[in-house]
Amino acid sequence: MAIYVKSDNTFEQAESVSRECPHCGAHAQLIPIATPSFEAIRSASPRQVGIAFRCAACNEPRFGRAAVRSIGTASVELSSNIIEVERARQRFPYSYLPPAVERIFREALQCYSADCHNAFASMCRRTVQTAIADLGSNARLEWFELYKDVVNIGEIDEATAQVLETVLFGVDGPVPEIGTDHAAVLVEMIKDMAYQCYVRTSKLRAAMRMRRYFAEEASGKITSLDRHRAESA
Repeated sequence: MAIYVKSDNTFEQAESVSRECPHCGAHAQLIPIATPSFEAIRSASPRQVGIAFRCAACNEPRFGRAAVRSIGTASVELSSNIIEVERARQRFPYSYLPPAVERIFREALQCYSADCHNAFASMCRRTVQTAIADLGSNARLEWFELYKDVVNIGEIDEATAQVLETVLFGVDGPVPEIGTDHAAVLVEMIKDMAYQCYVRTSKLRAAMRMRRYFAEEASGKITSLDRHRAESA
């Protein structure tokens, strides 16, 4: 569906646009608040125009670009594919990561949000290398097992899996260049691997410590009561 700027500067959308907000994280409607001038478009004949929106959830400003499809005497037709200037940030519970891993991994996800796919790939390799150095001698095998789990669960095709394996675990050569498709798979892969290695492990260990604490406390109370009854008898 197209978007139209009429000759009287009215802005017409056949369907509303909803995106994830980088400010509040909600998947909310983008409400246009500043739209391009019909006369300005006809005069300059740009390939793209800018549109200012506000997030329906938090009212923060959002900015986008739309390609100009055609310029007529009564209206300008714009593409409905709004390209966001400010991308939503990738979210992750960084507090579970060691400081050295957190710094590298945070930068990796920032590269992905900025569409710097090859920088993102390089930072993913550094994330794995930093995590392996942090965790010790068996960590490389553990991370490779996490990688294989993601490949199997995500049903990643063999060609893509080989490229991403080289990205993450290659040591002899440079990091391969990747595009949008590889980056989209890699971001979910590296987030899952980091989650399984650090977040899941920390949460599981904390839950077990808590269970043991309450079990030992309860066991101690029962033993004390039984001893008291035995002594009374």
